[in-house]
This record gives sequence, structure tokens and C-alpha cells, in this order.
Amino acid sequence: MSTSPVYTHIPVLRDACIEALRIRPDGVYVDATLGGAGHASEIVRRLTSGTLVGIDRDDYALSRAGERLAPYGDRVRLVHSDFRNLAACLNGPVDGILFDLGCSSFQLDDPERGFSYMHDAPLDMRMDRTSPRTAYDLINTADSSELRRILYDYGEERYAPRIAEAIVRERAVSPIATTGELVRIISDAMPAAAKREKQHPAKRTFQAVRIAVNDELTAIDEALRAAIDCLKPEGRLAVISFHSLEDRIVKQVFARNARGCTCPPEFPVCICGGTPRVRLITHKPIIPTDEECNDNPRARSAKLRVCEKI
Repeated sequence: MSTSPVYTHIPVLRDACIEALRIRPDGVYVDATLGGAGHASEIVRRLTSGTLVGIDRDDYALSRAGERLAPYGDRVRLVHSDFRNLAACLNGPVDGILFDLGCSSFQLDDPERGFSYMHDAPLDMRMDRTSPRTAYDLINTADSSELRRILYDYGEERYAPRIAEAIVRERAVSPIATTGELVRIISDAMPAAAKREKQHPAKRTFQAVRIAVNDELTAIDEALRAAIDCLKPEGRLAVISFHSLEDRIVKQVFARNARGCTCPPEFPVCICGGTPRVRLITHKPIIPTDEECNDNPRARSAKLRVCEKI
């Protein structure tokens, strides 16, 4: 059992999220990625007779968030679940839903969870520790072509073939068991010029493995579609993404539901009968200010998109 690290959780784009959700004191709001409850605590303190529903697949994050939100009593309901099961977590339509995608501070800052390339730890990376498949399983069983695909598709890693081959070669000698071993293999596989780049050589690979282990991109698409179904008319959906793969899915889901029609572009008239379900509040994403990025480096790549249910 890991000891509890001391966290300083700073919610990304906090003020922009609160403004986007247009919180009513009697409304029902969902933080679908509860994490450290940074956003959730800002939402719930604005409620009187309303309710905050906090969802997280990480049992540890959920328990810590529960401690932080305990003073708000029955204004808070916490649910241990994958956010793709959003509809099953709710008792009816809601006034607003927030997604803060990617890893939580709890996961990144606890070395034993295996999310960070900065600490040596067992290869785990599961957001939900009850899930059977770990990063160890993926790294030691996926064949070379599957590893290449994961690194290309989820990490946009241009050295994917070299890294995949190095992983397969190393594990043939002995299983790759720790993040430190994986970092060394990645670094050794990359050309010298790549290792001189500002970005850590293992960053893209670790992102790719984490996404694959947690099936994150499929979950995002399913969850956003469910979220739109769960909103009341004029309810708001706010989504913070941290890399291009996440943002692309958010943008596509929003655009598809704002358009309504699913007919191919070459059709002269609509025959599907689809109508718009949302209107876009942000046509371009909201990004952090320089001041916020200086105060919270993890905000640097964040993008916030918002839509409203029609």
C-alpha cells in the first residue's frame, strides 16, 4: 500500500469553467472526472438546494475528494464509475457537466501508480485499480506491430518502430517490470538528436501506453455523447482536454451534434432528418493565460470547449 503523498491540486481553467457552466444555486451539476475535487469544490460552494454529482474511476481519488467535499454534506453525491457509464450514474437530466480529461494530480504525483516517467515504479498506469490489464501486461505481451500502432496513434511518436523493436528485444531477455526500465529502453532506442529536444524522450510513449491501458479515447467519445443526452435544455457541457487526440474528439462530437444532419456533404438536400442538438458556446477553445501557466505548468496545453443543449 502506498503512503499518501501531499498534493497541491490547482484546477485548470477554474474560472472559465465556472463561468461556462452558469451555475444556478438549485441546479444539478456533474464533475465527471472528480480527481482532486478542485473544480467540484468551486461548483458545490455555489449551490444551496442544488446537487453536485462527482464521478471518478479511481477509488483513491474518490476517497480523497470525499474528504475535501465532506463539509457540503448532502449537496454532494459521489460515484465510483467510469465516466462512459454517465447515464447510469444519474437520476435524471442535469444542468451542467464538466470533464477534465487526462490524468489527475493524484495519479501523476503518486510514484507507485506508474504514470510518471520521472520516478521508477511498477508498470501499472491503471486509472481504475480494479481493472485487470496493466501497463506491464501491455508492454510485455503486445506484438511489435501493435506496439507501433499504439505509439503512433496515441502518442504521435515518430520513433515508434525503433522503440517497439527495442521493447520486444529487451523483454525477450527478461520482462520489463518498471517505469525506469521502460524509460531507459525508450531513451536508448532514440537517436541522439531526439534526446536533446526540450520534451522528455519518454513523454509520448508514456502517454500512448496510458491511453491504451485505460481505453481513454473510446471512453471520451462514448461519454460525451452520453453527456449530451443527459443535459436539460440550456444545460452546458464543458470539456478540458490536454492533447490533440482528446481535443479532436471533443471538437468532432460538438460539431456533429451542432450540425445535426448526418448526410454526406455531397447530398444536395438533407434526407436524414437530423436536427441540431447543441449550440457551440466556444467556436475556438479557451486556453489558459500566461499567468495561469506560470502558476500551474500543467495548464499549458489545456483547451476548454463548451456547448449548450438545445
